[in-house]
Amino acid sequence: MALDQDGELTSAHVRLVATAVGRSERAVWRWVAKARTTGHVGTAPRTRFTVTPELRRLLVLWGGNASAVHRELKERALADPRLPAAPSLSTIHRALRRDLTPGDRAGLALGEAARRAFDVFGKRPAEHRNAAWEGDHKCVPVQVWVEDELAQPWVTWFIDCATKVIMGVAVTPHAPSRDAVLAALRMALDRGETFGPAGGLPGLVRVDRGKEFLCGTVTSALGAFAVPVVDLPAYTPHLKGTIEALNDAVERMRFVSMPRYLHQQRLIGGRTPDPDEPALTFEAFVELLLKWVHWWNTEHKPRALGGLTPMEAWRSDPTPLHNVPAQQLAHFGLEDDGRTRTITTHGVRWRNRHYIAPWMVGRSGDHVALRHLPHHDTTIEIFDLDGAYLGTAFLAEAASKEQIDAVRKTRTAKARQLRADAKAATRLRRERFKAVTTPTPPQRLGALTAAEAEAELRGSAATELQRPNPDYIPHLPVPEGWARPASVETALPDPNVPEEKE
Repeated sequence: MALDQDGELTSAHVRLVATAVGRSERAVWRWVAKARTTGHVGTAPRTRFTVTPELRRLLVLWGGNASAVHRELKERALADPRLPAAPSLSTIHRALRRDLTPGDRAGLALGEAARRAFDVFGKRPAEHRNAAWEGDHKCVPVQVWVEDELAQPWVTWFIDCATKVIMGVAVTPHAPSRDAVLAALRMALDRGETFGPAGGLPGLVRVDRGKEFLCGTVTSALGAFAVPVVDLPAYTPHLKGTIEALNDAVERMRFVSMPRYLHQQRLIGGRTPDPDEPALTFEAFVELLLKWVHWWNTEHKPRALGGLTPMEAWRSDPTPLHNVPAQQLAHFGLEDDGRTRTITTHGVRWRNRHYIAPWMVGRSGDHVALRHLPHHDTTIEIFDLDGAYLGTAFLAEAASKEQIDAVRKTRTAKARQLRADAKAATRLRRERFKAVTTPTPPQRLGALTAAEAEAELRGSAATELQRPNPDYIPHLPVPEGWARPASVETALPDPNVPEEKE
């Protein structure tokens, strides 16, 4: 058309364009003539039925059922002649396919979760081991026996995003709390635990907005190691896709084959094939889960690792690790109420209950501080006021026979040691003399020889020298220019030389 406006359009131009677009020359000349008349070079817009906001609301109302929406529009047109006639069902289907994406159609029919299945998500760049962990809870869709009742256990675990190694696992027969998070984290940090040699300190830990992960105990326990806890927005599973993929994998690979799986195939009427199927005990379930975790880490080969198992990928990564000292890990996650307590003859009192331990024997009256794991009140950890660890104490009312025997044996050993010390002291105080038959001065028995006395004196002197003297000031070098004192020989007069008289 630009050539036509300039008067330069020729048949050769039309023939070239027709060949390029695969149409006849007559069709191209027809397009040119239409453009000269209308001034438009594109396809003329046609009036057609489109998806309106009202139609979207009707799709939500009827759960995405286009036939139901079609009936609704027909009924409205019959009830109100002022409204336009309802389009045909095929017209509605064409409009839905043309104006709505598959994600929009799924969302209008089934909700946001269905719409997200058609979304596109970016992938984080590849990282090294321990660069980031992700943690989550999963309610297991399997019923197990817990104290003569059927219950659904919960799994709390952490996974390394780079190598896909499951770092730590904790299982509870009820909804988890912060103690489950701390137990799983402790296992993940310890390289000598079940899942070693994987472990060490991560760069960060990503979690959702679960209150168990964000409580002060967990954040302070990790914050003491300078490990930040990244709180992701709510309902954004794609931001922690590694742990979400693990949750899906364990259900498809392990839970589906367990007895009493809640999502198994149903018969007519919603009944399971075997309503009386025996359930696993809680101990058996934990054993099967830990075996699957070991298989995942050492035998399974995820597609993202290029033919390596997670543990092989971990070992082949040369990134240096930051290990946690064993002494710090032993007290990981303990809570402290900040109060000072006194060891009494009944032990240490906490929450109106007494805790005892063998190492408390003979320490009544000492002031101590205690720490404890959340929701674990059977044992506590005792420290002195300087922070030194003293030992574990157990609930006196719930003490086992072995624990009570240990306390008794410690008391007996302390009493036996005291008796031995008292006897030794008595022997030291006792003075024995030689029996005489004539009136002579008394002579002590067990007298020391001169050599023995000198050896004992030398030992006591060496002991005294080894003791630190807080008042001792070391001698400094004599400054230049000071006069040294005369020696004793030159300072005192010689008695054999007579004094000169003036």
